[in-house]
Amino acid sequence: MLAAAALLSLIAAPALAWQYDNHTCAILPQYYSCELSNSTLKTYDTCCTPVQGLVLVTQYWDTYTGLEKNGSVLPKNSWTIHGLWPDHCDGSYGQYCDLARQYDPVPSPNTTTGLANGTVVPPWKGGDIITPLLNKYAKYDLLAYINKFWKSQGSPDWTFWQHEFSKHATCFSTYDVGNNNTNNCYGLEYANDTEASIIDFVESVVRAQIQYPTYTWLSNAGITPSNSTGYNLTSIQSVLTKASGAVPYLGCYGATKQILSEVWYYSHSLGRPQDSIFKPVNQTGSSSCNATAPLWYYQRTNGSEL
Repeated sequence: MLAAAALLSLIAAPALAWQYDNHTCAILPQYYSCELSNSTLKTYDTCCTPVQGLVLVTQYWDTYTGLEKNGSVLPKNSWTIHGLWPDHCDGSYGQYCDLARQYDPVPSPNTTTGLANGTVVPPWKGGDIITPLLNKYAKYDLLAYINKFWKSQGSPDWTFWQHEFSKHATCFSTYDVGNNNTNNCYGLEYANDTEASIIDFVESVVRAQIQYPTYTWLSNAGITPSNSTGYNLTSIQSVLTKASGAVPYLGCYGATKQILSEVWYYSHSLGRPQDSIFKPVNQTGSSSCNATAPLWYYQRTNGSEL
């Protein structure tokens, strides 16, 4: 009887696999996002290639956290993680695409469209969910890494992680969990699809960021943080273009847009962005930095890095 039951389960397994639509991307053709043919667009699996196919790996250069007294400092000789973003192929983007997975305590913007008449994004009041989640699954090394390199300014780091997940990850089709008539990209493999999507996103962010060692690329070219030496936009952009393979966006702030603060690397993803196989593409817009005056790549404040 046991042998017969086992045989029946083996026979039924393929049917069940298709019934539950497991989205096993390893057995499907891989495509570069934003490069699909019209015929492929009708048949490809959105769990395996993102609908929002212009993938941005974004980083910050901050000089302090504002919470040094609480032990929050910046990593020495490294830019910090901003996020992993899904833009549409035309450069437009969505935000807060699944309010059932909204864990941002201070949504920015506070509507799904960024407009006053958009759907309101309710602030999350349940506190830190990512730290206990990573502890639950013994992802201690991952938690230690993001505690060091994914830093918030002026608020606990977890608030920033949950902002990035809620605003951006929920708009990647490859992290969908079946809400709002989307595919469930995790199927029966996980007991909790939402937990799986959060851990998957955090790992993806780290995997992507490691491919873009901005500080090292600049330092190797003689461009290091300084409070007395300015650099021109062309020099910085040329170094990062040569190293990354495409022209990145550089962000600056201040009245004259001379204080360097961020970089965005654009790409198309071969299959899921989770796998971090990126084809570099040029920025879709232009840098916000001053193109004629020196840019300030300031040193970190004393006591603000370790």
